[in-house]
Amino acid sequence: MLLYGGSAAQAQTSRTSWVVTQIYDYNHPFAATDSTDLATKMATMAGDAFSFYRGTAHIFYQDMRTLPASKYTTTQTGLTWIGGDAHIGNFGAWQDSSGNNVFSVDDFDEGYLGQYVWDLRRLATSMVLVGRANNIADSDITTAINTMVAAYVKEMNTFMGSSDELSFQLKNGNTSGVVQDTIGDSKGDSRSSLLNKYTQVTNGARSFQNIANTLVAVNSTTYNNIANSMSSYISSIASSKQYSSSYYKVKDIHQKLGSGVGSLGKLRYYVLIEGPSTSTSDDVILEIKQETSSAVSEASSNGATLLSADDGNDAARVAMTNKAQTLNADVLVGYATINGMNFYFHEKSPFEEDFDYTQLTSAGKLNTAASYLGQALASAHAISDQDYNSAIVQYSIDKQVTNAVTSTSGLESEISTFAFSYAAQVNLDWQSFVGAYQSGTSLY
Repeated sequence: MLLYGGSAAQAQTSRTSWVVTQIYDYNHPFAATDSTDLATKMATMAGDAFSFYRGTAHIFYQDMRTLPASKYTTTQTGLTWIGGDAHIGNFGAWQDSSGNNVFSVDDFDEGYLGQYVWDLRRLATSMVLVGRANNIADSDITTAINTMVAAYVKEMNTFMGSSDELSFQLKNGNTSGVVQDTIGDSKGDSRSSLLNKYTQVTNGARSFQNIANTLVAVNSTTYNNIANSMSSYISSIASSKQYSSSYYKVKDIHQKLGSGVGSLGKLRYYVLIEGPSTSTSDDVILEIKQETSSAVSEASSNGATLLSADDGNDAARVAMTNKAQTLNADVLVGYATINGMNFYFHEKSPFEEDFDYTQLTSAGKLNTAASYLGQALASAHAISDQDYNSAIVQYSIDKQVTNAVTSTSGLESEISTFAFSYAAQVNLDWQSFVGAYQSGTSLY
């Protein structure tokens, strides 16, 4: 896949310069506030092609502006509320607000209105990168991509004309393989384990531990700014879902370092709050993340509809995406502006388990997981249409997508062909990045 005209050599020379510039321009605005995490990000991205891919969603959407559109889209499907960064590492298990342990999408930073196929393309490309890293043959990766796409289309067809999406969840009883194991791990987690990992109790008072390169104290100005934002955060939660004010009492604040890949460089903090009682055993950790514009906005102008609903506050956009794309969403999801920056709030859940894609070590394991990935993505798209807020998405997206996919096998072929071609481009871009990184080029 040549993304520039001319000869292959000329194209790659131009692309190399462009990639390095894109990485610098995207990351430089965060250099003054979080250079430590940016250094970690660059080292992580240099490690392998998939890590590079995770850290460069903005490049992916620059490319979506110029690469050929799918044959299976319409104007209406371009108003799908997509996750925007639907790679295989952005799924996981968690316990919803009704106590169900479920498997679903679990990252919402890039949430925006755009073409549903962009999520399919990004997920399928990640399956190529991960599958190859796990020594799975390309023919078997192709089969898994086709399985994922077919599961997505089938689920959207099932949802069409019904309200099944409003009750569909992937749980222990309707999954198997690594996905089921991830849900099982979530069920086995406990609040005490999370609190013991990050906090300590001294003289009857719980506070954060200082953990080198992971959890560090903040200065008094930052502490006070965050503490003073709590009332604004609470007001961003629907009144019917707010707890008593004592629940949100701040007990300690630390900065979290080294989490994720794409979000490294954006400020992230953990806030320890009182929780339902004065006992230290039920304290709650809030995770708050700095949010900026969605990478999807590079390719789509449709998000203006979404942004008009939250006054252009990107943390509000992320909070809305979380609530739109998950059933029984975390009741602590909200947002606030701190020192002029937008922050997304949610619980650092004791029952959250990342999907360990390194366990997909055989064609069978990848193919089994692929079906659930397709279903999870379909669920996120279907419940965030007019079912969530008809002022944002005016359509039944499951109906629009089903009508647009005139051939499931045709869409499978299109997505798998794209995935392998784009994975080849990602590898070239990664090599360009590694060259710049090793030569000491300024990347942020």
